[in-house]
Amino acid sequence: MSKFSQQSELEKKASKELATKYNKSLHPQMIKHLGIEFIEVSGQKMVARMPIDERTVQPMGLLHGGASCVLAETLGSIGASLNAGKNKVAIGIEINANHLTSATKGYAIGVATPIRAGKGIQVWETQITDDKGNLLCVSRLTVAIKEARAPLPYPS
Repeated sequence: MSKFSQQSELEKKASKELATKYNKSLHPQMIKHLGIEFIEVSGQKMVARMPIDERTVQPMGLLHGGASCVLAETLGSIGASLNAGKNKVAIGIEINANHLTSATKGYAIGVATPIRAGKGIQVWETQITDDKGNLLCVSRLTVAIKEARAPLPYPS
């Protein structure tokens, strides 16, 4: 078990409280447009859900692979920014996704954890499941850590 996967009960509570703040602070952006709702927010574990509906499906009614990538990049980028520290931001430089099975309704639930949380580069893995726990997608995101040029739009 990695050092990133162990959270105390106090850390889990703080993570859920921060998720509530994030959900209230969403501006008109892709996160809000796709209906992504944060459940846990921390530099060790990010959890969010996204509805599988007309906003997130492709023409055949299946969860769109691009929507899965948006969910994965959102979770990894915010988690990495939290790890990076004050006045730092994570900028995505590469993402890949393996779409393993399809879904047509319910929620896509993403759980992201860091594989490596370095000072200059971080790598995050996101597993996306459906409501029943079926693995829909596995994604890996690489981000570069940079100085923030403007205040970040999210609470910390």
